Amino acid sequence: MKTIFVKPADVDRKWYLVDAEGKVLGRLASRVVAVLRGKNKPAYAPHWDLGDSVVIVNADKVVLTGRKKSQKMYYRHSRYPGGFRAETYETVAARKPAWPLERAIEGMLPKNALGRKIFKRLKVYAGPEHPHAAQKPEKLEIS
Repeated sequence: MKTIFVKPADVDRKWYLVDAEGKVLGRLASRVVAVLRGKNKPAYAPHWDLGDSVVIVNADKVVLTGRKKSQKMYYRHSRYPGGFRAETYETVAARKPAWPLERAIEGMLPKNALGRKIFKRLKVYAGPEHPHAAQKPEKLEIS
């Protein structure tokens, strides 16, 4: 069996459109990460950037199971004394509706230069409109 080596110029990139309405946050994020990293391609290797671009619309209508809407917390620290902040999903989603989905996807990507490069190919929008009509994205069905 021969090992496949793909040159950066030979990578076939596509654009996918995902409608997040009614989808569970974590399940949607894990399936989008697989497409962003290129795990759906036969030449996948963890150290190569073979993934496709993904546009997510209706991110504000994503669903959380159980009581996570009121119990899930997001933490941050300003690195100053007393700078610890904690917010629930409800308050964060009211302020920035697309951010929780972006954060879930970013948390599943590698924590290095490759992960930052892959994350740039993700576009998340709270509403149904997006400015990427010129790319003619294909629909990606995620159950």
